[in-house]
Amino acid sequence: MKIGRIFRLSILLLSCGVFLLCAGPGTAGAGDREEIRIGTHLPLSGGNAASGRDQKWAYKVAVEDVNANGGIYVEEYGKKLPVKLIVLDDESDPGKATAAVERLVKQRDVDLILSGFTAPFGVIPGCIAADKYRTYYHATSCFIPVWKEHNFQWSTVFFFRMPDMASVPFKLLDSADKSKRPQKMGLLMENTFDGRSLGKVIKGQAKEFGYSFDYEETISTESKDYTSQILKAKQKGIEGLIIFGDTSQITTFVRQAKGNNLNYKFLHTIKGGWVAEFWNALGKDAQYITCDGFWSEDYPYEGASELGKRYFEDFNKHSVSIGSYYALAQILWQAIEDAGTLDSEEVRKAVIENKFDTVMGEIDYDEGGVGVFPAPGFQWMNGRQEVVYPFDLATQNLELAPPWNER
Repeated sequence: MKIGRIFRLSILLLSCGVFLLCAGPGTAGAGDREEIRIGTHLPLSGGNAASGRDQKWAYKVAVEDVNANGGIYVEEYGKKLPVKLIVLDDESDPGKATAAVERLVKQRDVDLILSGFTAPFGVIPGCIAADKYRTYYHATSCFIPVWKEHNFQWSTVFFFRMPDMASVPFKLLDSADKSKRPQKMGLLMENTFDGRSLGKVIKGQAKEFGYSFDYEETISTESKDYTSQILKAKQKGIEGLIIFGDTSQITTFVRQAKGNNLNYKFLHTIKGGWVAEFWNALGKDAQYITCDGFWSEDYPYEGASELGKRYFEDFNKHSVSIGSYYALAQILWQAIEDAGTLDSEEVRKAVIENKFDTVMGEIDYDEGGVGVFPAPGFQWMNGRQEVVYPFDLATQNLELAPPWNER
């Protein structure tokens, strides 16, 4: 009797197996999946909040656009699936970024993760956690060498090359009348891993372009007073400055520079000077300041102008970052469809093996998981970040700043 029951059970299990094999890939459980769960952790509070809010907007719009077309076709499930975006605030804190990724994977059951913001505060901690949980992390806003050092297996990175970005201020200075260029240069870098790493690259590029720094100093992420640095720069006759810091740091520096009559001709900001809140805080005191950024609505790529108009309609301001985040999402949507699955390993493979059409042009990742876009330069003029580099895409030429009392 016992042998007969075992035999009947074996036949039943074998029949089930034959049914699943005959059904073919993507049929079993196809009706169970109703959405693609994409997680992200962003600095919606803390020092990087202005950047985080723009990043959230770009992701949200990218989700709305793909869902307006029915979602993403996933061959494994034999249908289009809408995307659900799950956003957690990492508060510009690396420890909370790690915890946010863990919550996204373990509690919110996300399929894949869209990048946080900036290497030390979000992206690197996020990638570390993603590797731990073997979940694909689609990264940006992280210097490529910093990302490469970790030999991540479950992420890719989409950014510009550090030397390209570090060379922009010197290319801009070379474009100005030689007799009017700053004669003495200063370098102020945030005292973080990013700041120290980038500082070395900037000094290397300065040497390559025939420039040197007469004054160098690090600035604390906690500092709210830069008077001592400003007075030292003034004493040394510094007329050109490159500064790396967050928006609040650079805003404070400019206010105090004006208050202490530091008449720079050229102030190039990295990281914190490109958000619209920078102009909102300083008004015309931000005029002539150059900055880095990621993208422009003036780029000649499909959808770029329209994306910029939508952002302006929502916020009555312009952005030089949203296109890179929107493009990041565009790449992920196309990679999911190319992979035909939501499996992290397969989606990452699809990112590396394919080319993608985006609002930043055609993007192609290398075998190591690195996708590169050109490093641009902008100048604040009348409340707008005008493109000054690359020169072939520029909307205006660089203008050197007059003294404060002549503005």
